[in-house]
Amino acid sequence: MDDSPGLTATPLTPALVRGALDLERTARGGLLPHRLPARARAQFGGDEQVAQAEAQPSGVRLVFRTPATAVELDVLRTIVAYRGVSPRPDGAYDLHIDGEPAGRATASGGDVLMVDLSDGSQETFPGQVGTVRFDGLPGREKTVEIWLPYTEITELIALRTDAPVATVEPGGRRVWLHHGSSISQGSAADSSATAWPALAAAAGGVELVNLSLGGSALLDPFTARALRDTPADLISVKIGINVVNRDLMRLRAFGPAVHGFLDTIREGHPTTPLLVVSPILCPAQETTPGPAAPDVSDGQVEFVALGDPSEAALGKLNLRVVRQELARIVEERAGEDPALSYLDGLALYGEADSAELPLPDRLHPGPAAHSRMGERFGAYAFGPGGPFAAP
Repeated sequence: MDDSPGLTATPLTPALVRGALDLERTARGGLLPHRLPARARAQFGGDEQVAQAEAQPSGVRLVFRTPATAVELDVLRTIVAYRGVSPRPDGAYDLHIDGEPAGRATASGGDVLMVDLSDGSQETFPGQVGTVRFDGLPGREKTVEIWLPYTEITELIALRTDAPVATVEPGGRRVWLHHGSSISQGSAADSSATAWPALAAAAGGVELVNLSLGGSALLDPFTARALRDTPADLISVKIGINVVNRDLMRLRAFGPAVHGFLDTIREGHPTTPLLVVSPILCPAQETTPGPAAPDVSDGQVEFVALGDPSEAALGKLNLRVVRQELARIVEERAGEDPALSYLDGLALYGEADSAELPLPDRLHPGPAAHSRMGERFGAYAFGPGGPFAAP
């Protein structure tokens, strides 16, 4: 798009982007952030769910210094919609100035990827480039961050401001690398910046790299290698809910898969603090194994567990079994790995929280629960004596 009156374009370069593991230069000359590197993207066998999740830029943000009072960002978004289901709100672009929230906007236009939940079929409806604008900003020199939506694939097309832009050199803060499911990616939070890992990172004063993959935190070797190869000072992995609701494996396979996942991470980070986090409370799957499936009624989605509770005796996984197994594995490994620790997910969201702040779709916590989880994780992990406490 042409420059707006009084605004000057700044070339979009990797130096302006934080939180992505790869940046793809597009045919339009823009940048498409990825949260898995190209090698990993070549190994998930065309699975559309992980392809969408890794390209949804949870935790990815533009960061720069400027005295500008107006900022525009042109984007081509891809919205994932579901036939027969009420549209989700537009993805939020959160503006932070010198680390503090300072505004929120949404984009227009964009492509729509329509998914039919009954058979998994998909159809794409192309759209136009949209513009996100922030104005009325303070005219002093400041650090500006624009957090991209966790719900929309976002191709960055152009950046315009009414004053010069300078890159910000990374450094000075520890890097926290986190992997989890859609709950960690941000599902049902208001924005990427208000998903629980982002709130915890702000509380801990660390740089977040969010490698959470909605529906695809499945102990995949390509994800473990991505974690292994990404520079980080702190690492956490939240394991279990997707393994259960995808009905992916039995208890016999789960334990060795966890060991292998942790072994791979340790190849690249042999002494880095590594925190294993088990699932938060999900009443539908506490004692009922997967698979889980969406149930659409009056345009709203709720998730239901389709397994038989008695099958847990035969090795099918439910969340209680997963928590017990993760606690056992970490306890065994910690004798030779003093930087490894465990956090029971029920400490982040448990029975009392479920009664007060029930899961809106029976699977994902809402905004207030994300806030509570971020506060609790921050206090536990980064507080005195915590596994991520400052040295």
